[in-house]
Amino acid sequence: MKLHEYQAKEVFARYGLPVQAGVVIERPEEVARLDLRYPVVVKAQVLVGGRGKAGGVKLAKTPPEAEAHARAILGMEIKGERVARVLVAPAAEILSEYYLAFVTDRATRSAVAVASAAGGVDIETVARTTPEKIATLKIDPFLGCPPFQARALGRRLGLAGPLLDQFSGIAGTLYRLYWTEDAELAEINPLAVVGAGLLCVDAKLVLDDNAAYRHADRPASEELTPLEQEARSNGLAYVELDGDIAVIGNGAGLVMSTLDLLAHFGGRAANFLDIGGGATTEGMRKALDIVQRKPGIRAIFINIFGGITRCDDVARGIVQDPPRVPASIRLTGTNEEEGQRILRAAGITAGLDADETAQAAVALARGGR
Repeated sequence: MKLHEYQAKEVFARYGLPVQAGVVIERPEEVARLDLRYPVVVKAQVLVGGRGKAGGVKLAKTPPEAEAHARAILGMEIKGERVARVLVAPAAEILSEYYLAFVTDRATRSAVAVASAAGGVDIETVARTTPEKIATLKIDPFLGCPPFQARALGRRLGLAGPLLDQFSGIAGTLYRLYWTEDAELAEINPLAVVGAGLLCVDAKLVLDDNAAYRHADRPASEELTPLEQEARSNGLAYVELDGDIAVIGNGAGLVMSTLDLLAHFGGRAANFLDIGGGATTEGMRKALDIVQRKPGIRAIFINIFGGITRCDDVARGIVQDPPRVPASIRLTGTNEEEGQRILRAAGITAGLDADETAQAAVALARGGR
């Protein structure tokens, strides 16, 4: 789960990291009531990158200018995400910028510290154009990020004296935050030199969804659409895409291969929902309801390979609330004959071959019969 910058900064501040203070507002008129030192920076709060290039970050020297910027940014779309809030913060007089992050590296199955003296820009750009400016350090979970390692990392950035001491403390704290909060990424970019010290001007925090049960105080995810949130609350894995064929399957592998099948035959999935193993009649009925509520659905492809999941349970869920748009169904596996019988009795046909039923779904979405 990604957090907005202001949410990440709240967590950073809780751990004692020096963050650039600011106030979040949802209406431009609120700017006049803010007690902030000018100039200020008005920053769109979105979960996608590239907000600066999209015009979502503006500097304002006066309250009227800040209000005008807030009015322009609020409501704009950045990479498909509508801006609902802006963070207004006193502008920092930055002398130099660094990058510091702790990230889960799946290749090495460990946490890795990533630092660079080329902060303030996308680290991916730095890695592509000047990889020699990036320093990395594999973290031993039994040691964490002790001061001697943090200082060694800071020296590789050219830091020395009090700034090196401060960098060491920030790195140790950021790693503690990363570990305690079950984060996948804890990033400061830029970690700026302001005056005589370091300041976290921007913050990014990506949390591991699988550890959510350990953190009851986490904010609600804003990455999910209302339908995705509803599906999750019903124990269903549902993801929205941009095609016109709704997809239901059982098991992540089957669902992924179903998306590939549709793409192979020229179709585009509008969404997919994994009813999982051991799906119930009620779960299937709920799944059908959710996938069809996404606007623009022209057909449904239900691809069930019954193992633990019983085909007769799936069939009962389908006939209780039949698809409202043309559907192509593949139903095979455990209790296949009974499942097929239930569907036939309700006037619904289902095939056994995945290729044939995928092609049929694509044809239905194109208006075929």
